[in-house]
Amino acid sequence: MRDLGRRLAKLLRAGDLVLLSGELGAGKTTLTRGLGEGLGVRGAVTSPTFVIARVHPSLGDGPPLVHVDAYRLSGGLDEMEDLDLDVSLPESVVVVEWGEGKVEELTEDRLHVVIHRAVGDTTDEVRHVTVRGMGARWAGAGLGPLSA
Repeated sequence: MRDLGRRLAKLLRAGDLVLLSGELGAGKTTLTRGLGEGLGVRGAVTSPTFVIARVHPSLGDGPPLVHVDAYRLSGGLDEMEDLDLDVSLPESVVVVEWGEGKVEELTEDRLHVVIHRAVGDTTDEVRHVTVRGMGARWAGAGLGPLSA
């Protein structure tokens, strides 16, 4: 998952919204950790479950990473407004775990990553990932490098 995040980071730019879906323990935060490595951001990328959102500034000239965990949020975009994601989005890469049904109104252009882990998989190794680009930004974006 971490390697996939590093590969995905090469395709991302400021203004991109990435929604991550999957069961608990599927690898959403691990994928985001790889994104942070690939984007070259400061700080250890850890789950923002209790703080809801963390901002990781870029160590270079790339965009910062805004990492959100919407698991504990029950409302839609109204509840998310306090996070000012609409303000952060144009200059950042915003990754939202558990964001499905909550942040799609931010932009028509988004990347939805669904992670499936075999139920009862105690080895914690096998994942099946579906990456779907939505909107003009991702039309013909060439997501092929992610399938390696």
